[in-house]
Formats: sequence, C-alpha cells, structure tokens
Amino acid sequence: MTRTADPRRQRARQIDKKLAELYPDAHCALHHKNAVELLVATILSAQCTDVRVNIVTPALFARYPNAEAYANANIAELESMIQSTGFFRNKAKNIKTCCELLVKNHGGEVPRTMEELVPLPGIGRKTANVILGNAFGVPGIPVDTHVTRLANRMGLTKHHDPVKIEADLMELIPKEDWTMFGHRMIFHGRQVCHARKPNCEECVLKKICPKVGVDDVFV
Repeated sequence: MTRTADPRRQRARQIDKKLAELYPDAHCALHHKNAVELLVATILSAQCTDVRVNIVTPALFARYPNAEAYANANIAELESMIQSTGFFRNKAKNIKTCCELLVKNHGGEVPRTMEELVPLPGIGRKTANVILGNAFGVPGIPVDTHVTRLANRMGLTKHHDPVKIEADLMELIPKEDWTMFGHRMIFHGRQVCHARKPNCEECVLKKICPKVGVDDVFV
C-alpha cells in the first residue's frame, strides 16, 4: 500500500481539516506569559483541571517571577500556594528542583529541545510537547487522556501508550499541524467526544469516524 493510499492517513487528514474548521481559535488552555510560567502550569496540571490551575497561577506567578525565584522558594510556602491543585508536595518538589536545574544548567531559561526537557523533574513528553509547541513554536503532539481517547475512537491508533500514540499521529498528521491538531483534539474531547457519553449524533466527524469502542447506545 502506498503512503497516499493509507486509509488511516486519509481519514486523519479529513479529521484534521474538519477540526480546524470547527475550532479555528483552539489554543493552550493554560494561561501563561512566558516559558517558565508555562512549564510550571503544565506541572501543576497533572491530574488537575486547567481551570483550577488558572485560578492558582496568577498569585503564584506574581510571587515567583522567574526560575531563580522558584529555585530559592521556601518549599512549605510553595506547597501552600499550590495545594488546591492536588499532589501538591510532589508538584512543589518538582517545580523547585526543576527550576534549580534551569538556573544551574540553562541560565535560568527553559530549554528548547525535547532531549533537554524530558530529564527535568515533572517533565514528560506530553509536558515537553506543550512547552515546545506553545512557548517556542516547535511542532509536537501532546498526548493526554483526551487525545488518547479520541485517537483510538477515530481509528488513528490502536495503542494506549502515549509515546506510541504520539508516533502514530506524527505519521498521519502534517508536521506543521501537530501542535494545533493536539489543541483541537483536546477541545473536541472536552466539548463533544466525552469519555462516558460521546455526542456522536451532533459530531461533525460522524460520517468519517469509525467510533471504535463506542457503544451503539451513544450513537
């Protein structure tokens, strides 16, 4: 089978196009003004809603304006400020240690490569892709629970491992669309393709999505 004849690729391009039309203003939901703020916000977003993170971060960003401030933070104070995001002790430790390494090894700046980001505490491939795509314009597909769910339902992958899903999607979606495709998938997952009861009847993709694993009662 030739590359252009791959039905998954053809479907992926159709999905990409329709989601682009549906969500022309899709964007990163985490409020931030620079790469350090985005790094901290993404660490806080683990097992926490973006809405909750955005409630916490204004005061946090005002208190700690740069990586050096986080590196020198009193850990108890930092924990107190982020407590409502959950798992706050581990998150505070990761933020502080991560920023210590930014100061020590990167001049207080967030690095711009996957290879440099992933070893940092609290930073996995998903978080690194969020930072690279939104702070530095480096294309990437962050695979969160929404992207995992939708990519499987749409028949774009058969995997549940985020790294394997990312690899599959990178093969199917044009590189220049990677970051925005991720945003649009997340928007669609939140607004239409819900985990428990996807609104397939009202979905713009209902004619091209194979609805893998979706019970007929929801269609």
